[in-house]
Amino acid sequence: MAEGSKEDPWELTTAPGTSAYSMWRDEAADPPTLVCQVGSTQLKYQLRAVDDLHAWLLEQGDWVDVGAADEQKPAADGTVEGWGRSEDNPVGGWYGLRKGYRGRFGMYLPPLLEALGKVELTHEKRNNKVRALP
Repeated sequence: MAEGSKEDPWELTTAPGTSAYSMWRDEAADPPTLVCQVGSTQLKYQLRAVDDLHAWLLEQGDWVDVGAADEQKPAADGTVEGWGRSEDNPVGGWYGLRKGYRGRFGMYLPPLLEALGKVELTHEKRNNKVRALP
């Protein structure tokens, strides 16, 4: 498995298997950042999202809808996407750091957690779900 650096990024595919993308850690950034490269588009999330999302999924105790949505679209409550924007999450709002590209948390984070062995993820054409592994 890749080490998750810019030089050796994680090569991932969205849950439906329709889009490939890369992710890597930038621990020198302030705050430490998880960079997501999708074609020519770069999204950035707080790095702590990996552990925070896993902890939240453990609390849920069952399958949770990923509910991916662009920043400009509303996210359903109780989904990974909704939690990634919620004022009730550990950062009190958006994990996304790049204005205009803060969404898609539910699209890009669960496959990373799956690759890291932290979750199970369904791989349907739509309406995918995720659940934490202990």
